[in-house]
Amino acid sequence: MLILMNVNATDDQTQAVCKRVEELGFRPHPLPGATRCAIGITGNQGAVEADPLSQLPGVAEVIAVSKPYKLVSRDMKPEDTVVRFEGRDATIGGVEVALMAGPCGVESRDQLFRAAEAVAESGARFLRGGAFKPRTSPYAFQGMGEKGLEIMAEAREAFGLLVVTEAICHESLALVDQYADMIQIGARNMQNFALLKLAGRSRRPVLLKRGMSATLDELLMAAEYIMSEGNYNVVLCERGIRTFADHTRNTLDVGIVPAVKKLTHLPIIIDPSHAAGKRDKVVPLARAGVAVGADGVIVEVHCDPDHALSDGPQSLYPGQFAAMVENLRGIAQLVGRTMYDPKCKPVTAAVAR
Repeated sequence: MLILMNVNATDDQTQAVCKRVEELGFRPHPLPGATRCAIGITGNQGAVEADPLSQLPGVAEVIAVSKPYKLVSRDMKPEDTVVRFEGRDATIGGVEVALMAGPCGVESRDQLFRAAEAVAESGARFLRGGAFKPRTSPYAFQGMGEKGLEIMAEAREAFGLLVVTEAICHESLALVDQYADMIQIGARNMQNFALLKLAGRSRRPVLLKRGMSATLDELLMAAEYIMSEGNYNVVLCERGIRTFADHTRNTLDVGIVPAVKKLTHLPIIIDPSHAAGKRDKVVPLARAGVAVGADGVIVEVHCDPDHALSDGPQSLYPGQFAAMVENLRGIAQLVGRTMYDPKCKPVTAAVAR
């Protein structure tokens, strides 16, 4: 069920509708739009009687939502969601293509600081790096834990970057929420519903990666879990799916980007590093993602990838990353987007989005 408020509806009227929804035993989710507010209703097991709600002051229309996902749907919010970060001008989902970069795992202070400095100089606004590493083998490097988060927080202050890092369980999510600017839910945990609910109770934006065998509907339903708990700052991530192909680690599904744009208001970024698995394929896939309309790119960068403790073969050298960013700037302008340039103010794209 979706309640559309009138364009001139007051805040008091919107709050009164939300209170009435709660009295009926449901949960209201007010999402302000460009011209008016929409209120989604969750918690109902069947149809909700529309008449009592449609008669409330300020209500324009009550609409039944047929899709299993309600809050992520464009029926709920026709305008694109732009995820913002308190005190920073970096965004995800607006005209600017977001750039996230850093090593797969935090290995030491020196290693992370070298990578952070390099990606910041090239134009990244977000520093990625894993403090908790869910590995296929229990004997592989598992991450530095809270010490890794402390190092990332230091790098944020040193280089002005926003920190994006993965939580793999309830305990690690509490720590990530404390140290990071954005909580990443990895592909292996896309359908860890208890973890999704916990991330939904955080006020940190959430980066939700697509599971390696997940359909688009399953990805959107995972996002619905987060939003149903009250956290509406969700960014989707396509990181490649498992297919019969063996020339790449996974198959990057660039077609999901326009499909997401049609069905949901949430932003979507791509991860060409985990899709490629091989350094020489990362840059071409990044270009493809920006060309098809992705709202950002997240890549792995390491100053000494041959000795990386995880994902070295797919990590770019800093010089390769810098060259890739310059490639992406040109493509972004062609599709009506901008990219942050630390050397100058962003150039407005020639083509309106």
